[in-house]
Amino acid sequence: MRANPALRFSLADLVASVGGSLLGNEKTEISGFAPIERVSPTEAAFVEQPRFLGAAREVQAAAIILRPGDAAKMDGHRSQALWLHDNPYLAFARAAQEIERRRHPRLLQGVHPTAVVSSDATLHPSANVGAGAVIEAGARIGAGADIGALAYVGADVVIGDDTELEARATVHHGCVIGARCILHSGCVIGADGFGLAPDRGTWVKIPQVGRVVIGDDVEIGCNTTIDRGALDDTRIGNGVKLDNLIQIGHNCEIGDHTAVAGCAGIAGSVKIGKHCMIAGAAMIGGHIEICDNVFISGATSVFKSITEPGRYSGTTPILPHRDWEKNAVVARNLVELRARLRALEKLVANPADQS
Repeated sequence: MRANPALRFSLADLVASVGGSLLGNEKTEISGFAPIERVSPTEAAFVEQPRFLGAAREVQAAAIILRPGDAAKMDGHRSQALWLHDNPYLAFARAAQEIERRRHPRLLQGVHPTAVVSSDATLHPSANVGAGAVIEAGARIGAGADIGALAYVGADVVIGDDTELEARATVHHGCVIGARCILHSGCVIGADGFGLAPDRGTWVKIPQVGRVVIGDDVEIGCNTTIDRGALDDTRIGNGVKLDNLIQIGHNCEIGDHTAVAGCAGIAGSVKIGKHCMIAGAAMIGGHIEICDNVFISGATSVFKSITEPGRYSGTTPILPHRDWEKNAVVARNLVELRARLRALEKLVANPADQS
């Protein structure tokens, strides 16, 4: 997070806000954060792994965030201060959020003259609407919400308090977005699900009459799409984090605090539990269930339900991660194993050759 070094933030204030303790110059100010190998005298860095402590001792940073138990290994360090925290990565994340809030205050103020807001929509007085945004009849926009430029809010949509729709985000009719959510540019919430009935070689569209209901503290990346339900609702739990370019089909349910990385595809009527992690480009087939606390590796294909927590990897068939690793070792040696097998077959077929 490189920044203008002229803009400084009190380290003591950040420690008081985020937690932990401060060793060294309590008047230290930082301009932002940088990786340990490139940190400057005005910036802070964090050390999550002990192998970076040697580098941390040598840099001239404004501050280093590290675990209390690692402070004794920093004798002779050249930084102005040490910020001791049980989880340096988390401390960095929260401090960086605070700095970004101060560095980039909300620019939207009120309703822009070019916005189109239905007279039947309800906007809290503290809500903001950007240039060219459209808000349809019956929509309700909560306190402190920001509707960015050219964003679209359909009829009867509910947008919770302090939720932000970035430029060109789209929320179709009837959908519900919770509080403190972030919908990044280009995401589409509540478009029709892929529901079609075959009719003598043609397809007949099935009306998609459900909604998308999204909980609190959800973040949805650029160009991610979440389809509305066919009959019931598509539901996204509290604290879910969705990366860019994800497809979530109709009638899916994603449990609280599950995270999905970019380019994953989730077919319709999938139920995913809480605290799951789905890595990039994973493909999940329709009408299956995944229990809580499951990690699905990148590019893994899942076509049957997962009922036991753990890590799963592979394509077809999906396996527990440890089993997949064993099979991967065998696959890597297939050429050698084939040669040995052929030699054994030749020996069995022609035992006289060994005399």
